[in-house]
Amino acid sequence: MAVAFSPRLRPHTAFRFFAQSLLPTATTLSKSILPKPRLCFSSAHHSSPLPRRRCYCTLISSAGEGIKPPEIVDSGSKVGLFRKRLKIADIKGGPDQGLDRLGHTLLVRGWVRTIRMQSSVTFIEVNDGSCLSNMQCVVSSDAEGYHQVEAGCISTGASILVHGIIVGSPGSKQKVELKVNKIVMIGESDSSFPIQKKRVSREFLRTKAHLRPRTNTFGAVARVRNALAYATHKFFQENGFVWISNPIITASDCEGAGEQFCVTTLIPTSPEAMDSSAGKIPKTDEGLIDWSQDFFGKPAFLTVSGQLNAETYATALSDVYTFGPTFRAENSNTSRHLAEFWMIEPELAFADLNDDMACATAYLQYVVRHILENCKEDMDFFNTWVEKDIINRLNDVAVKDFEQLTYTDAVNILLKANKKFEYPVKWGYDLQSEHERYITEEAFGGCPEIKAFYMRQNDDGKTVAAMDLLVPRVAAATPVPRMVSFPPAIGFVPPPAPDYFPVLGETPAG
Repeated sequence: MAVAFSPRLRPHTAFRFFAQSLLPTATTLSKSILPKPRLCFSSAHHSSPLPRRRCYCTLISSAGEGIKPPEIVDSGSKVGLFRKRLKIADIKGGPDQGLDRLGHTLLVRGWVRTIRMQSSVTFIEVNDGSCLSNMQCVVSSDAEGYHQVEAGCISTGASILVHGIIVGSPGSKQKVELKVNKIVMIGESDSSFPIQKKRVSREFLRTKAHLRPRTNTFGAVARVRNALAYATHKFFQENGFVWISNPIITASDCEGAGEQFCVTTLIPTSPEAMDSSAGKIPKTDEGLIDWSQDFFGKPAFLTVSGQLNAETYATALSDVYTFGPTFRAENSNTSRHLAEFWMIEPELAFADLNDDMACATAYLQYVVRHILENCKEDMDFFNTWVEKDIINRLNDVAVKDFEQLTYTDAVNILLKANKKFEYPVKWGYDLQSEHERYITEEAFGGCPEIKAFYMRQNDDGKTVAAMDLLVPRVAAATPVPRMVSFPPAIGFVPPPAPDYFPVLGETPAG
């Protein structure tokens, strides 16, 4: 039997996966008496709160100190060793925020965020994208290259190289600053550069997509998303999974819902395609599209899931996972229906629903702990400007135990709820987002009439072995998992699978 759950990460708003409220509701759930999961995934639970130390997404390294500007080498000489370039996060990301580098001569490269010219000195804030913090560079009139500052050549948005000594800063916003002895302009920026110190709306940034990564919000999202991707691979690799690269273009419809983007060369791809007549598409004698003349000789689509490909590898390699882009042609303009997103799909051989729940909860807690420990500055930024109290809610996810709730119990809780729902609650009906948010806990084995064809039916004939992972204010953090029976020759006899799911929150009273 193979089991899979599929967390979805959005292309440009991945943080929203965790940036919702994660506080448990006041709903009291009856605790099911269920068997303990048989698999023990690493770092499933922590009993103490996470340390609130200052940390960045980039690891601390001493490489790059005293580096001189690169020189052009003669043709025929050996290629030098690649070395990690010193970045601002390496300088300011330690526990003492750079005080351990006082007196060091360093070379910093980056883009100008702000520039303030005074009578005897100029302050330039430089950011290289490695962290949220800028490096304050103090440039006096005797610094080499200062004439570029006086002439206005170096302005907001310009890329520069600064060489100087780390000194203590008298300001309250940083502990160290760079006293510059040489400044070099690498790329200039004119006065029309649109990203200034003042805040700009996301609607405006959509019109300046090539410059959005230079803003605090998009830079922080990119770093946290990078940390989540790294933690995802790290978790599965540490637990013995093999990563499978599933095809992006496929002829199969994994979900069977018909909501796929078609990939074809029958429609002209030149600039004249907008004016092409539909009559130019080749047809058969019956008037149907002649797919035999297409690139693949048959209909092809962008993948909606790597599940089927991963299942074939699971029957040979045991535990595997996919992590890549998927596409859905759902014509719904909501935050829960995306045309493109990244999906994680583990497939476990010789496993049951208990193992699936253990894997899902361990994975979620692992990646949440990782960003809290390694993206401290970015998470503080989100906590202040994007989602209040998000750090405390994520701490709850990382350290609290998960409860398990059956689909039947979930329906009973909703029926007893003193709340009017937009969608009716009835056993056999699929639970909607409003129901999941009300329950705010994990996973259920649903009614077979409302579940996908590939889910294993339980012995009661009424429910299937499936689960959803629910998080407060996010509802389903993972779509319904797939459970596929392997041939008996593999040596696994499917055990009775309960119709329940794991849940995050306080232990129910009583």
